[in-house]
Amino acid sequence: MSYLSLTSWSLNRLLGPLHWTKWDDENQTIVTQVSPQPEVHTLLELPGLLAEKGFEAMEIIHPHFPSVDEDYLQALRSAVEHAGIQFDTLLLDYGDITSENPKRLEADITFIKKWITIASKVGAANIRVVGGDAHPDNEERLAFAAEQLTQLAEFGKEKGVHVITENFHSLTSTAENCLYLNEHSSINGLISDFGNFSAESKLSSLRKTVPHSKSIHVKAQTNEDGTMNKTELTNCLDIVSELNYSGPLTLVYDGPGDMWEGIEEVKAVATSYL
Repeated sequence: MSYLSLTSWSLNRLLGPLHWTKWDDENQTIVTQVSPQPEVHTLLELPGLLAEKGFEAMEIIHPHFPSVDEDYLQALRSAVEHAGIQFDTLLLDYGDITSENPKRLEADITFIKKWITIASKVGAANIRVVGGDAHPDNEERLAFAAEQLTQLAEFGKEKGVHVITENFHSLTSTAENCLYLNEHSSINGLISDFGNFSAESKLSSLRKTVPHSKSIHVKAQTNEDGTMNKTELTNCLDIVSELNYSGPLTLVYDGPGDMWEGIEEVKAVATSYL
C-alpha cells in the first residue's frame, strides 16, 4: 500500500542555507556554493514535524545537510527514529558518473561513495545517484553509466544502503534510458518524478518506469495564474494507481507562495490515491 512522504526540497525556502555541490572546471575540483535561505525549521526538527502532519516517510536532498560531522549525523538519525517515520531516500543532487574528464570522474565517484556512507550513518534506506549528464543518445556513456552504478551499488550493499536512480538530468531524461540502467546495472530500482519527463511523452514514459520505481515524486505543474494544475496531476496519479504501485508517494512542491499551503494542496490530491 502506498503512503505519504515528503522531500525536503518542498521546504527549500524554509530549511536554512542550501549547500550546493559544483564542479569547478577551472581548478578541476569540487566546490560548495551556499545559497542563503531562512531557517524557519531546522533539519533536525523536520522528522517530528512531518510525523505530526501525517507523513510516514521523508526524503532529504544532500544540500540541506548543514553538517556531516558524526555527532550531527547521529542526531539526525535519532530524530528520525524518535519521530517514528522512515528515512526512505537521501537524494544526492551532484555527481556526473558519465564524465569523460578522468579527474572529475574520480572526484565525483569518491564524492558519491562518501555520501553513500553518510546515508548509511543516518539510516536512509536508499540513496538516489544521478544517472549522468551525458546526452541521452550517447549509447557508449549509457553503458558506462551502468558499469559505474553497478560498482556504486555494490559499495552501497557493503554499507547497507540501496542505490537507485531517477529520471533526473540529461542521460535519464528518457524512460528507455532509465529502464536500461535498471536492467543493466545492480541498482535497486528507480524514482519516477512527474516533473522530469517531457510534457508530450510524460504519461507514456511514466507507464514504463513506474513498475520499476521505489519512489514516486508527486510534483504538480503550475498553471499560468500560479494555481495547481490538478487535472495533469491526477492524470499522472491515475497511472500510478492503475499499475498497482505500492510505495512512497513523495510530495514535491516548488511553486509560488506559502510552501506549507502548496504542500497541503498536493497532499489533498495524493491522499485520495492511498
